[in-house]
Amino acid sequence: KALGDGHLKIVAATCTPSANLVKVQEVASWLLEMNQELLSGGSKRRRTGGSLRGNASLSHGEEEQMNRVVEEQEGHCVRNPDGSGAEASSSTSDEAQVATAEEEENNNQITAEAKEENKEEEQEDGEEEMDQDSDDFEQSDESSREEDSTNGNDVTDQNYNIDISIQQPLAQLTKNQMKRKLDPGPEVRSFSSGKKPCKGSEYKSTAGLVPCSATPTTFGDLRAANGQGQQRRRITTVQPPPELQDWLKTFQSWSGPERLLALDELIDSCEPTQVKHMMQVIEPQFQRDFISLLPKELALYVLSFLDPKDLLQAAQTCRYWRILAEDNLLWREKCKEEGIDEPVYIKRRKVIKPGFAHSPWKSAYIRQHRIDTNWRCGDLKTPKVLKGHDDHVITCLQFCGNRIVSGSDDNTLKVWSAVTGKCLRTLVGHTGGVWSSQMRGNIIISGSTDRTLKVWNADSGECIHTLYGHTSTVRCMHLHENRVVSGSRDATLRVWDIETGQCLHVLMGHVAAVRCVQYDGRRVVSGAYDFMVKVWDPETETCLHTLQGHTNRVYSLQFDGIHVVSGSLDTSIRVWDVETGNCIHTLTGHQSLTSGMELKDNTLVSGNADSTVKIWDIKTGQCLQTLQGPNKHQSAVTCLQFNKNFVITSSDDGTVKLWDLKTGEFIRNLVTLESGGSGGVVWRIRASNTKLVCAVGSRNGTEETKLLVLDFDVDMK
Repeated sequence: KALGDGHLKIVAATCTPSANLVKVQEVASWLLEMNQELLSGGSKRRRTGGSLRGNASLSHGEEEQMNRVVEEQEGHCVRNPDGSGAEASSSTSDEAQVATAEEEENNNQITAEAKEENKEEEQEDGEEEMDQDSDDFEQSDESSREEDSTNGNDVTDQNYNIDISIQQPLAQLTKNQMKRKLDPGPEVRSFSSGKKPCKGSEYKSTAGLVPCSATPTTFGDLRAANGQGQQRRRITTVQPPPELQDWLKTFQSWSGPERLLALDELIDSCEPTQVKHMMQVIEPQFQRDFISLLPKELALYVLSFLDPKDLLQAAQTCRYWRILAEDNLLWREKCKEEGIDEPVYIKRRKVIKPGFAHSPWKSAYIRQHRIDTNWRCGDLKTPKVLKGHDDHVITCLQFCGNRIVSGSDDNTLKVWSAVTGKCLRTLVGHTGGVWSSQMRGNIIISGSTDRTLKVWNADSGECIHTLYGHTSTVRCMHLHENRVVSGSRDATLRVWDIETGQCLHVLMGHVAAVRCVQYDGRRVVSGAYDFMVKVWDPETETCLHTLQGHTNRVYSLQFDGIHVVSGSLDTSIRVWDVETGNCIHTLTGHQSLTSGMELKDNTLVSGNADSTVKIWDIKTGQCLQTLQGPNKHQSAVTCLQFNKNFVITSSDDGTVKLWDLKTGEFIRNLVTLESGGSGGVVWRIRASNTKLVCAVGSRNGTEETKLLVLDFDVDMK
């Protein structure tokens, strides 16, 4: 400390700018945290702190296993500046040499397919868009060095060497960087034998004068270990000042904290061009393609923490990343998270590369993403118009696969093709208006004001069974497997076997018309005009719970096997526990009748005659969103559906609107009737992943009764 901080400032201030540049370059070797403890912590932070989505690093168990392997072999080797090798100073160093060489050979094996594709892709004039800006993943280190060599015109690789003595070990940093290069043991992926041995076991200082141990301890030695010692840029325009050696020795004699303090002062004394020079020397050391350096299994594990959209972007980084990002199992998990159940197999006109397999699950995700984009902002194609019920009201609507079934107060049901828009057949047999229906596969069940239910074969149009028993209009029904439960204005519910046509059970207890019913195969839940909600055991025909609380008619129900949700004319929505019959939450906020609801995964969407739609969390009873604002409906909401992204609503105002489920924001109008506001009404809507079916008409003759079919599908050819 004879010279001290003051001497450091004097030297920096009295030397010419070029001389300063020389000194800054040499001192830049210590800009990394040279203290061993700090480096160890920093290395761990780099490995675990910046993980993708908070978890992209090795798991704790894998980290410990790799650390144990590293502790067994601590040395590695590098060539001397003159290119000649040196004898290993210990058996540990020899082991590290072999491990390092094994790593290089292993990388070659892992990426043999990638290299083959690289050669072929270079001959195909950009068959894939990401090829033009990617290099072989094994050349990532060379790319960093080439960037070093092009950053300035006033520097060169030779002619200037400085004696630097080694003080602080960087063993821990080296361990972390060498983890993959060591023998992993029986529980970790093994590497093949037959690797080329390393040609050196001893590092030389950047000055070429002081030999150092097999473990690099300074930033300069670390650069040499990474094969960049010969590419170190030197200032050749000036001779080194005579005080430089004393200056460096003084710096080396200080403790770690004292060095950091001195560096802070030195940086403050530098000009911007000199600080830029330090950055050009240091930054390439942190530009590592760690994905390509990892075993394929670990690389895929890291990539699994990316969102699908980020994974698609990662595929454009380089060719090897593209191969990894095409992994079919990886994309299957991504599709599972997005609720995509089926892969998409595309017949491609031209094979991009022999041996390169496109992931069907990736294609499925891309297709779904494009479909969602079509819903959100794609051009609205002219809808198919399906006419057939004259000027009657369409009272019920079912849509499954490519089959649409509409029921009307004209006593008929019609079966339509959602693809061609043609009416396939008309189901005739009821003697009163059809007010309820259900469909499963090619079986259709209908309920009518003629007090009967009918079971139809949708393919042939044949009436299979007519179910007699109710003494008034069959107003609602719910189908589960081969049983259907019907609710009637006669205040009873009946359980039917649709295969035999037999009435299995009669549930009596309500004292007014049954307006809505739900059935999950175990319990029946019904809501009626007597203000009551009842939970039934259909096998014993007993009422397990009578859920009292509403003060007006119950019009809508949802049941997920655990919770019962009821909507009433009293403006409230109540959430009940089906096992205890207790009211868990009373959801208030609507101003009128809740005419329609849908429940999925504890998320409830309710449509009300007050023209608003609300999104609720039934676990907390909190209203998450209210779909309103300047683009809200101008009249009563008639029907709704939602999925994980969107809410679709229809109204008496003649519009069908699309909303964002998470934010509650209005996206756009999907249907706008010219007669909206003057009588045109959208009575019912049904949507699939790619299609929307709307039943529209009017009560005053201003809009013709019809079905509109909008298609949002994409062509993946």
